[in-house]
Amino acid sequence: MNIWIDADACPVVIKEILFRAAERTRTQLTLVANHSLQIPASRYIRFMQVRHGFDIADNEIVKRMAPGDLVITSDIPLAADVIEKHGTALSPRGELYTANNIKARLNMRDFMESLRSSGIDTGGPPALNQSDRKAFADQLDKILTRHTKNG
Repeated sequence: MNIWIDADACPVVIKEILFRAAERTRTQLTLVANHSLQIPASRYIRFMQVRHGFDIADNEIVKRMAPGDLVITSDIPLAADVIEKHGTALSPRGELYTANNIKARLNMRDFMESLRSSGIDTGGPPALNQSDRKAFADQLDKILTRHTKNG
């Protein structure tokens, strides 16, 4: 299993959790972004910079990921593509996207987008808090533990 990070919007604190997890479990981790990022020196952590443009990083992740890989993203359409390719998609808040919940999430995303395009201020997501970080770390640990037992 490889871990792919949709890194343009991934919070720094989540990246740090992932860096530690990659080292601890010796799992290959790749950050994909359209701007330069600093990453720790590690044989397990790589950075791939892609050109700017709509969904360029997302498309690169989907193209390169393999079934069973883990993708960290808050992008619902990307999560749907990952699930379709038999990967695992996890949000930076620790929400696991699944075949059972992704359609509802896509529908809600589209609904909120239509509200925004009609001029309604829907606000944004709340700031990442300590319980979000814990939920993410716990879910990541479950996924990595399951992979280690099965791998």
